[in-house]
Amino acid sequence: MSGRLEIAAQQYESLAVDDRLSRRDRARARLWVGTALSKDGNHSYASRVMLAATREFEDLAEPEDWSVAHQKLALAHRGAGDLTSALHFISIARSTAATDAPMQRVRLETAHGHILLSDPATRDDGLHVLNKAAQLAGQFGLSHQLASIEGIKAMSEGLRPSTTVTREKIA
Repeated sequence: MSGRLEIAAQQYESLAVDDRLSRRDRARARLWVGTALSKDGNHSYASRVMLAATREFEDLAEPEDWSVAHQKLALAHRGAGDLTSALHFISIARSTAATDAPMQRVRLETAHGHILLSDPATRDDGLHVLNKAAQLAGQFGLSHQLASIEGIKAMSEGLRPSTTVTREKIA
């Protein structure tokens, strides 16, 4: 998406309605529309778009996509400041994760840690989860995810990340 979020959302939207694509691919495109909107700060509308994609994945019996959609919904709600809903959706994503691939585990735990870090009452838990995600990312050579985790931690401390990766690129 490279910072051109509005253009990205428009391009994904054209794919979301392209009848040449399978229903699953159109639903994935819809999820990415929501992702771009959320990264651009339009969390409320993004959540509605993502929820529609989530329902489509459920209709299609696509558990992995369904779980990832919940993770993205959680981050959209975190961005909107609705930590209760964010925790609800990340809990669903974590309990239904259909793959144990290191990349997805790191992304899921990073999202969980980011949400926990957003609430002063769970800040220490968030740092613990992010540290575990960073260790896993390092173990598997996932340098982009490791940089994202470090960026999230730096931003939570009021520091500017030392890389160009921001908290928005974790999903």
